[in-house]
Amino acid sequence: MLWRLHTMGALRGLSANWACREGVAMKQQATAFSLPSERRLKAYTVAATAAGVGALCSGSAAEAKVVYTPANVKIVRNIGLVLFDVNHDGIADFGLSNTWIFTSTSVAFLRVAPEGQANEIWELATYPSSGCAAALPKGTTIGPKGRFRPDYPAGNPMVVDNHESGRCPWGNVKQAYLGLKFVIKGKTHYGWARVKVSLQRLGITAILTGYAYETIPGKPIIAGATEGLDEHVGSLGALAAGAAGR
Repeated sequence: MLWRLHTMGALRGLSANWACREGVAMKQQATAFSLPSERRLKAYTVAATAAGVGALCSGSAAEAKVVYTPANVKIVRNIGLVLFDVNHDGIADFGLSNTWIFTSTSVAFLRVAPEGQANEIWELATYPSSGCAAALPKGTTIGPKGRFRPDYPAGNPMVVDNHESGRCPWGNVKQAYLGLKFVIKGKTHYGWARVKVSLQRLGITAILTGYAYETIPGKPIIAGATEGLDEHVGSLGALAAGAAGR
């Protein structure tokens, strides 16, 4: 009994960082089928502590991470593509351009373009907006089931407006999300870019307000998600049931 309590106290006192650094074996299993209820609870505490430290030691291999970059970049008219690097590896992944032409009438054109042949944008398929970049609402799942099409280097229009007729959905929303598919070291990742758009008398005002991507290849991301871990850790409830002998 004294040995059990001493062991439990020692485990409680260990920090997760020290345990990982020193390679402490935290795989004790609480066998408490015949113990009184008080001792079952103590055994559960030991099991839960061990599982928690083990999860911290192995978390780097089991966690998915969303990397978010806030931004406030105005897409200035008629200067060409404004590039952005989603994963900060020094290689531009996508670009936005804002064009305004005035002759006998005015034409405003906002588009998004991939900066790599393997990079793609979620586009629409329904006429008259087919081929336009989709204006995704917050909460959309962006992943392998999205409608991505290769369109390098031309990209996809977001707004085409000549003040008589409009095409593409971004002219009718204040803010929405682009669905992004791009490659890091030969592997496909998914991300989003948030853009504010408003139509003005003399063209389009567009601002890139942030972007994010999922660090695990092939894993979907939720439009608007700025943080999050996908931890493959057993529930403490299951541990409690096991330690108490069900």
